[in-house]
Amino acid sequence: MSEHELLLTLAFALVALLYSSVGHAGASGYIAVMALAEIAPAQMKPVALVMNTVVAAIGTFNFWRGGWFRWRLFWPFAITSIPLALVGGAITLPDIYYKPLVGAVLVYSGARLLFPPRGRETDLHPPAIPVAVGAGAGLGFLSGLTGVGGGIFLSPVVVLAGWGNVREASGVAAPFILVNSIAGLIGRGLVNTSIPGPTLPWLVAVLIGGTIGSWLGSRRLPMPSIRRLLAIVLFLAGAKMLFGLG
Repeated sequence: MSEHELLLTLAFALVALLYSSVGHAGASGYIAVMALAEIAPAQMKPVALVMNTVVAAIGTFNFWRGGWFRWRLFWPFAITSIPLALVGGAITLPDIYYKPLVGAVLVYSGARLLFPPRGRETDLHPPAIPVAVGAGAGLGFLSGLTGVGGGIFLSPVVVLAGWGNVREASGVAAPFILVNSIAGLIGRGLVNTSIPGPTLPWLVAVLIGGTIGSWLGSRRLPMPSIRRLLAIVLFLAGAKMLFGLG
């Protein structure tokens, strides 16, 4: 493995650790790293979805085991997000559209890391089912289209709307990302997809990072310094894709 590939592998492990600590799987972070490494956009999406699936599966287990999964909060979002993620995953956008869209997602993700939602911890109530079903459809399509699992959007909404506290949002985000990442991969079809680089070491790296991060996150370990550093990476990568910098 070259020095460049080793740095990529370590970066993926760090991203997985940070994101999994809050119930996310790291797709926007993986895409940010790949954008900075100048990996082709057509290859970013499937790689991000594969790593997302691995980390989200680990996160789902740890947050469920920690008692933070809420079925009533999960299923209305998931029921429409899964088929729409299939549709989104089957669409390959030209670079001229893909780069601005994903660039905007990366900038938004960086903002979410710098300014995490605080929400309220009392007077919580589940969302109205029609609202959750509609939101799930939009998040599922965006998830499949961009290769981002959707949790980076779902958990802030859950907290800010008072549908659940921070831990419950994380406990729902992980399985939401898992089912939508799988749907996105099915929609895309890995048979005809070119996967770049040493993918197996990358998967091992995110497996380790995701295991540590979700174990710590399910016990609510704050990591503000790493959060800020990763937010800077997301902003840089988003600017690179939006404006062709670097």
